[in-house]
This record gives sequence, structure tokens and C-alpha cells, in this order.
Amino acid sequence: MKRADVGMMRALWLMVLGAALVMAQALSAQTRPESFADLADRVSPAVVNITTSTMVARGTGPGAIVPDGSPFEDFFREFQDRNGQGNRPRRSSALGSGFVISEDGYIVTNNHVIDGADEVIIEFFSGRELEAKVIGTDPKTDIALLKVESDEPLPFVPFGDSDTARVGDWVLAVGNPLGQGFSVSAGIVSQRNRALQGAYDDYIQTDAAINRGNSGGPLFNMEGAVVGVNTAILSPNGGSIGIGFSMASNVVTRVVDQLRDFGETRRGWLGVRIQDVTDDVAEAIGLEKTAGALVTDVPEGPSKEGGMLAGDVIMSFDGVEVEDTRGLVRTVGNADVGKTVRVIVFREGKTQTLKITLGRREDAESTDAPMDDDAPEEGGVKEVEMMGLTLAPLTDELREQLELGSDANGLVVTDVNEEAEAFEKGLRAGDILTEAGQQKVSSVADLEAQIAAAKEGGRKSLLLLVRRGGEPRFVALTLE
Repeated sequence: MKRADVGMMRALWLMVLGAALVMAQALSAQTRPESFADLADRVSPAVVNITTSTMVARGTGPGAIVPDGSPFEDFFREFQDRNGQGNRPRRSSALGSGFVISEDGYIVTNNHVIDGADEVIIEFFSGRELEAKVIGTDPKTDIALLKVESDEPLPFVPFGDSDTARVGDWVLAVGNPLGQGFSVSAGIVSQRNRALQGAYDDYIQTDAAINRGNSGGPLFNMEGAVVGVNTAILSPNGGSIGIGFSMASNVVTRVVDQLRDFGETRRGWLGVRIQDVTDDVAEAIGLEKTAGALVTDVPEGPSKEGGMLAGDVIMSFDGVEVEDTRGLVRTVGNADVGKTVRVIVFREGKTQTLKITLGRREDAESTDAPMDDDAPEEGGVKEVEMMGLTLAPLTDELREQLELGSDANGLVVTDVNEEAEAFEKGLRAGDILTEAGQQKVSSVADLEAQIAAAKEGGRKSLLLLVRRGGEPRFVALTLE
């Protein structure tokens, strides 16, 4: 190859490399904004500061200020009396954030920001103040919906689709941290689908600075849509350490719609008690995949009417595959009350489809659903040891000692070998064994029959249904 050709190729290569570098810089500029100023200007007018006021009873003395017996006790008592305070109730104030979601004055915030408040004052970006009315609250997701009356349309922000938020995306938190007024902080989505304590939790974790007073404020994506409501922080000292949590907008929008339409939430209710499927439980019942929600009890309600049984594994709900109990609870809660859904369950080695008409969870929680236990069959009185458990049939004397109802049946655990698998899996004396191999047991002979059947079927473990204080759970124990 001629020297001129080599030079030309080298020049061409440098041109391509230069173009690639320019393109990379352009892409970098697109993914990392030089400034958030335009976004902040656009969304800030819809973000509000919230001040609540509550009348609280004053303590009977200065103990609320200084400890009893303190040398300053008499001084503070005289100070209160001198200023005419005495034991009169006093007004307590708290601060939080929120955001306007419609031009006619609907405002979203956290429930804990306004919980118990006698008065809620909204301060807008312009400095204008209006008193708000509480339309409805949902403590389960810590969301509250407020309403103010205004003679002119109010600036508002739309909700975005939180499911499209990706780990690493830029986000902007706006609110009233520590009572400092309107404040903006930027960060990224650190993680999604975080659960803290509630059954309906779906938090976006972010490192955007969130502090006290930010509660109820919005978390924006780069398009200016709300993808989360800033709710909590993880911190040893109460200040931001870069671990904040915002309730995902796709949870919030459904709650807000129900609060606006009904003044309360209306969640679907399946009417079962459930637990996660573990590897040993899956093996014990012949389930190929460790997934689904294992039904531990079926009280009176929608599922019982639809044919659900304890021991069923819910594999699919209304066309949605069930991965675990948390996913099922959220999916059911999002379903419409009164809707008839198809529920696919795994039962005795095969799947079945049930049709269940959903009830309303809030109605169910206001009453205790009765349990449905069959009458016991008495068998033997001798204690036996098996699978690390010392077992005895329930007698009237044992029912009285354990404060059980006359209709309680099964085998009572009188002792547990601390070196056995049963102890490691949490079984203790006083537990009641009501089922083995998904069949009711009321005598030692019943249990022995289920152990033999499991071994004959090639099972390595046996699934037991155990009750403690009336609460059921499944435990799989290895067969020797």
C-alpha cells in the first residue's frame, strides 16, 4: 500500500473518531441536563407548603417541659401561672408539603401531615394562603386529598407513569424541608418497588435530598410529571443521608381517584389468609415452581363462596401471575369491588379455575370474619413423638388449659426437640396441628396415615397446617 493511501486512511479514521466523540458528548448532554432551572420554574407554582394546627391538652404541670423533681419545676410552674397559661389547651403547629393536581383546587399530600389537624392552611408559591378541606385519607398508603376554593384557576401538575421510571433516571424533589419554604433537590431513582411496612407499599427510592417538611411533596421526572409522593427517609439522625422514599404515582392516582369520587378507598377483597410459598413447601405439595400464594385459611367471604380451600396455592388472579403474597395483595386491592374474577389455584397436583366475586376490604376489616372448623374427632390420649414434635390429641382439659373453643380440633404440640428441624422452623409447645398433607388430622393415626401416604408418593417432606393463637401458617417438615 502506498504511503499516500496510508495517510489518507489515517486521516479518515481520525475524522470518524472525532465525529464519534462529538456524538458521545451530545448524547451525554442530552442525558445529563446542564441545569434543572427550567423544570423548577415550570413545576414550582403547583407545589404548596402546608401548615396544620391542632389543639392539644396542656400537661397538668411543667413535667412536659422539665422532668418531675427537677429544681426548675417550681420556676416553670410560676412562669406558666404568671403568663396565664395554667393548664389551658394550647395550639400545636406542623409543617409539610403538597401539590395541586387540578385547576379547581384538589391537592395531594401525606396523611400523616394532616392527621388529626383542626385547621389546614395552604401556602402557594406566590405567597397566597387558603384554608383547605380534607376530602379523604388513606392511612395504608399515607395519602390524603385536600380541596381549596379559589376564584381563579390554579396552576397544577399532572401525574406520570411511575412504572416507566428506571433506576438511574433523574428526578426532582420539591417541597418545604424543615420549614424553609420552597426548596428543590435533584437526584436519581436509586431503586423501585421498595416495601417498608404496608401491604400496598410501592416506593421509589431516591437519593434526592428529602428532609422533614418534604413529606407530601412531589417527585418529578424530567418531563415535569409527578412519579412519586415524598413520604419517608431512612436516617439514623433524622436528616437526609440520601435514602428517601416516594410512594409511586401509579398507587397514588388510584387512591386519589377513589378519595375524590367516594371520600374513601374501596379495595377489592378476596377473603383468604395467605403466606409465601417456600422451596420446601413447593416440594411437599409437588409444585414445580416456587411461586404463588399459599392459602392458610378461608373464612366466610368471597373465596369460600367461590370454592377456595385451605392448602390451595393461588397461581393466577384475574389474568395476572402471582409471584408472592405481596404481589397478590396489591393486585387484589387494585381490583374493583363486586368484580367476578378468574382465580387459578394449584390443588392436589393439578390446577383448577375458580370464579370469585370480590368483596370490599374496608367492610371486611370492620368485622371479624368467623372461622369454619369441623367438629373434632377424639382419638387416643397418649403422647407420641414424631418429626421432633411431642403430640397429643386435644381433650376438653387441654382445650381449657390452652383457652381454646370447644370446636377446636387437631393435635396439640406439648414439646419440641430443640435440635430438630421443627424447632428451627418456629414450632413451639402450645401450637395446634390441624392438617397434614392438606388433610384434616384429629388423631395420631390420622397423622401417621398422612406420613405414610407422603412417603409412598415419593415426597421428601410433609406440609403441616399449624395454628397459634388462632393464626394459621403452613410448615413443611422433612420426612426421615
